[in-house]
Amino acid sequence: MIELRGITFTPPDSSEHVLKDVDLTIEEGELLVVSGPTGSGKSTLLGVISGLVPRFSGGVLDGDLLLDGASIIRTPPRERAGTIGYVGQDPVAGFVTDTVEEELAYGMEQLGLPPATMRRRVEETLDLLGIAELRQRSLRTLSGGQQQRVAIGSVLSTHPRVVVLDEPTSALDPTAAEDVLATITRLVHDLGTSVVIAEHRLERVVPFADRMALLVGDGSVAVGDPAEILETSPIAPPIVELGRSLGWSPLPLTVRDARRRARGSDYPADRADTNSDGRNLSGVAMPDKFRQGLSGMALTSSGLTVTRGRTPVLHDVSIELPAGRVTALMGRNGSGKSTLLWTLQGTQKRLAGSLSVAGKDPAALDPEARRTLVGLLPQTAADLLYLETVAEECEAGGPRTREILDSLVPGIPDGQHPRDLSEGQRLALALALILSADPPVLLLDEPTRGLDYAAKRALSEILRDLTDAGKAVLVATHDVEFVAEAADDVVVLADGEVVSAGDVRSVTAESPAFAPQVSKVFGPGWLKVREIVEAVTGQ
Repeated sequence: MIELRGITFTPPDSSEHVLKDVDLTIEEGELLVVSGPTGSGKSTLLGVISGLVPRFSGGVLDGDLLLDGASIIRTPPRERAGTIGYVGQDPVAGFVTDTVEEELAYGMEQLGLPPATMRRRVEETLDLLGIAELRQRSLRTLSGGQQQRVAIGSVLSTHPRVVVLDEPTSALDPTAAEDVLATITRLVHDLGTSVVIAEHRLERVVPFADRMALLVGDGSVAVGDPAEILETSPIAPPIVELGRSLGWSPLPLTVRDARRRARGSDYPADRADTNSDGRNLSGVAMPDKFRQGLSGMALTSSGLTVTRGRTPVLHDVSIELPAGRVTALMGRNGSGKSTLLWTLQGTQKRLAGSLSVAGKDPAALDPEARRTLVGLLPQTAADLLYLETVAEECEAGGPRTREILDSLVPGIPDGQHPRDLSEGQRLALALALILSADPPVLLLDEPTRGLDYAAKRALSEILRDLTDAGKAVLVATHDVEFVAEAADDVVVLADGEVVSAGDVRSVTAESPAFAPQVSKVFGPGWLKVREIVEAVTGQ
């Protein structure tokens, strides 16, 4: 259906190929997952298919792109839109209307579809993605995950033959991600739609994949069955990493496969650990330092209440951040996580409640003084980047900025403009700027979007170094695997209220939606692949 022949792309002001002699065929009714390290060229490959590269990126593109045997390499994106639908990493950048309903209808209007058809498809899409209650909402008032679902819906409503999705679940909670992927899979199976997905959270998409395309950073692409590609891939989900470590063949691609391999074998059972009240399963009290950190509370808040107009967003939220610990903030899309972070940072005005960091209320300080107490990385990392080159951003951030950036995503050229970076690279640069300021409290809003597994491990190590130095860290995230790796404690929000809080093992054991893959395979209490490997091998 779609065929790439000898595709080679060279970015502007560079002599190195991001894509080199790429040959790839995408069949009708196929779901192809594109994987690879951060900055390896996944978004570039998707941009070639959609027509955005090189028209809006610059650079030199060689080779040919065929649709049903006819070349479309010179066809502009607007003329491909009826056949090839595209959703980028930043959904807000693609919005052109004011409300959800208008955005879902806009693409169909441009294609000249009859009003009755548009109305029917809007209703179908609202129900399909579970966003019917958002139809009249302003796009600006939606959470990141809600915006992502609307962006996907705006493309699905046009019924394209090919759907190209760049990190489509990065801002979605686990349940919403499953629903969206199940919807996309139904389109593949029932309607013969071809889908190309670039995704870092492979644990979410691999079970749905027909084939995988792996980019390793040298411009080449390896294509094959997911099990074959993942045998040697440098990017692999936790259960594949587990299968490699334990010598399983064939490798498990789903939790169900892994459970079958582990069932009846000499593998560890459920792991006893601590409850949210600080006691282990036998009722023995744990030392205070595991519950309250090493240096007391870095941030305390009580009764925080925030409204948007007449709509309550946070209601009577009380949260404390212990120094020396990483706390994960979880909850479904629209539960109030980002609002809580901005409230704790002091920018978001609150209707009621108290807040204290080092004896001061950040809301009562000017922005400069506020940044010395609380650092916040927003969901849209580009908001923090305003200079012309990566080198200038690092220089403005201070001497440690470049070092931190290289530990997260090595190899970003000094002379590159921040707008030309991938979403993961931009996020890493913004995060390096925040970390270099060294505030006692650090708030991160979806910091793993666009980061591969190696970058997330590096981020986890950086956060551990910060907590070892007595910092308090609060991470709002839907990435359960990152929570399993990096967090000490978890707070769960629902409809603006705290519904669960405690140590990470206890909270993840309470809810399958927030449980990592290892826990789903071996039972409550187990979080990380290395814990299982150590229990089995003694190493």
